[in-house]
Amino acid sequence: MKVKIFLALFIVAGSVYAQSDSLVIKKIFSQALSNGKSYSSLDYLSNKIGGRLSGSPQAAKAVEWARQAMIEAGADTVYLQECMVPHWVRGAKEQAKLSSAKSKVNKNVAICALGGSIATPAAGITAGVIEVKSFEELAKLGKEKVKGKIVFFNRPMDPTEVVTFHAYGGAVGQRVWGAIEAAKYGAVGSVVRSMSLINEDAPHTGVMYYNDTFPKIPSCAISTNGANFLSQLISKDNNAQFFFKMDCKTLPDERSYNVVGEIRGSEHPEEIVVVGGHLDAWDNGDGAHDDGAGVVQSIEVIHLFKSLGIKPKRTVRAVAFMNEENGGRGGDKYAELALKNKEIHIAAIESDAGGFAPRGFGSTFPKGMEEKKKKFVSWRPLFEPYNVFDFTHDGGGADISELAKQNVPMFGLLPESQRYFDFHHTANDVFSNINKRELELGGAAMASLIYLFTFYGF
Repeated sequence: MKVKIFLALFIVAGSVYAQSDSLVIKKIFSQALSNGKSYSSLDYLSNKIGGRLSGSPQAAKAVEWARQAMIEAGADTVYLQECMVPHWVRGAKEQAKLSSAKSKVNKNVAICALGGSIATPAAGITAGVIEVKSFEELAKLGKEKVKGKIVFFNRPMDPTEVVTFHAYGGAVGQRVWGAIEAAKYGAVGSVVRSMSLINEDAPHTGVMYYNDTFPKIPSCAISTNGANFLSQLISKDNNAQFFFKMDCKTLPDERSYNVVGEIRGSEHPEEIVVVGGHLDAWDNGDGAHDDGAGVVQSIEVIHLFKSLGIKPKRTVRAVAFMNEENGGRGGDKYAELALKNKEIHIAAIESDAGGFAPRGFGSTFPKGMEEKKKKFVSWRPLFEPYNVFDFTHDGGGADISELAKQNVPMFGLLPESQRYFDFHHTANDVFSNINKRELELGGAAMASLIYLFTFYGF
């Protein structure tokens, strides 16, 4: 099906676009909903390959899968960008137990090691627990009360935030830097409340970091149900004990790759619109929402353009980035090569917020691009028939953030966010929790925005 581009332009409420743009976008959405490949692609990535943390054999398989998927989608060119990535392994399943002679409690609880953590000693660690809600509260306690204890960071995500990513941002710092702060005061371990807005038994993993100035201590996440129980227990018995055992370790860096597929622009091939998601995913689930969805939606942009006969004036480049979860090496390498090769990127788009129904696009513009922002917002009426209406929030993505430092405006797909942190970084992030129509709609939304970028420039 070939799509013709009419030259007549229309101005509606400040919007400037061709008469046929609404027709093209309608065809993109119709094609995605009737013949889209995102769902079947994600089925393979999730169920045949599964969790694919950087450096793992599964990550290597995912690279080859993405390369072949881009070829099959119809990319004019497909190639790999080499990058060295960290290789952390979880090891044997983690164990944890709460005990209190006073309360007559001896209870197993669900934990998972945080990515990058060291292991506990082979026999595990048993110690008393100090609960805090903030680093400031921890500092006030000082070494006298913290030394030899396990610090329990129990600040919940704020349930009053309608945009759940804002709630995540308000709580995740304790996971990322908690071990550093606890070690400052002599703690022997740290445990953090899982980043979730629901009460559940599944712990949520995620990256954590060390600072060589302080001792490295093992760090884990406890499920929200476990966190609630632990908090209640130590409020009744300040001598309650927490035992945990982890077998994780960091191996030498491994060679891996970003996977890049292009449709060459017909008039301005030197101008590039890049769209991507990250190929790596945590090892406890299969990474369906985070971020298999973003990867297959990015590849779907190529498929939709090719199947509809859309010939972009500017180059479309889909990227499956490696190592977003625990290092960002793929995004760094992409930006490094873009600068080295003096590439001209006019826009960068990332999908890394789950495979739920799209509601809009976040954007971040460098200073001096006010007119470009107005142009972007003026396209909103074209998306409203598909319930894609939010063009006002900030946005982008971790993998394109380094590219944005080169004065490239960046955009992020904004799916409905209410359920995302039910699955994020857990064993529940699996293909069965993906809705086909919602996933395909996200790919269509991105393809439609990229169509506008490639036709009108930016």
